Amino acid sequence: MENKIVFITGGNSGIGKATALELAKNGMTVVILSRSEERGKEAVEIIKQETGNNNIHLIVADLSSQLQVKKAAEEFKQKFSKLDVLINNAAVFLPKRSVTEDGIETTFATNYLSHFLLSHLLLDSLEASGEGRIINVASKHNGIKMNFDDLMVERNYAFYKAVGPTKLGLILFTKELAKRLKGRPITVNSLHPGIIKSNIMHQLPWLLRSIFGVMSSKTENGAVTPVYLATSPIVKGISGEYFEKCKAVQTLPNANDPDTAERLWNVSMSLLRPEVKDHNFSKTELLSSVL
Repeated sequence: MENKIVFITGGNSGIGKATALELAKNGMTVVILSRSEERGKEAVEIIKQETGNNNIHLIVADLSSQLQVKKAAEEFKQKFSKLDVLINNAAVFLPKRSVTEDGIETTFATNYLSHFLLSHLLLDSLEASGEGRIINVASKHNGIKMNFDDLMVERNYAFYKAVGPTKLGLILFTKELAKRLKGRPITVNSLHPGIIKSNIMHQLPWLLRSIFGVMSSKTENGAVTPVYLATSPIVKGISGEYFEKCKAVQTLPNANDPDTAERLWNVSMSLLRPEVKDHNFSKTELLSSVL
């Protein structure tokens, strides 16, 4: 894995940090994105100390801000000439509804739209790898649907109403992007890491924290499938799939509808500020007219 570069959002804690540790042990250059500079620097030092790998770097950005996502992508491209693996991992569970500086519900902006944007902005870097891989950390999606009439959860907000569609959205995005990237040396897959102990649970009410705490397994277990998708030669060339426990599995009907995936794509485009887009967007949009 030497000379391989991986960029992990939310790589300072939880599944992201566990994934960063394992990939650093494999000799990869690891770049983690953290909202907190302090926690990010602490994670970088821990990863260096535990792995003996000094090629660990930090980019600080708040993923709820589109301008900060663009700045993070630009910072990455200034430092590195290619990107082998992008792991879209960061997520929030917010008990109260809030809106970002871009006027978008914060959970949707952070968990889903930031990764839609970041993936686009780094397409050239991924293509420069010759075998770029995008990995979207999603979840099980039973009983979830994309409510396009209330995508910003303005009516009767609850954290699960906000989080569920963002994870389903990542699966739909994975399938649509894989279709649009066909013929280019970039693959994109999604995964369910399992029910894992994570710092984001601290944002939940105490009763839910207790329930999830009993049901959850170790954070390290959540890194197994992301590490597999980042490193295994077996998945080379495989794109548009959804993985559980390192196996491609069939998604449910709510994640299989190409019309829903395309509609989400178009809505996502409409929610982005014009100044955050670059030429990579026109590349994926031009492909859509051919399909």
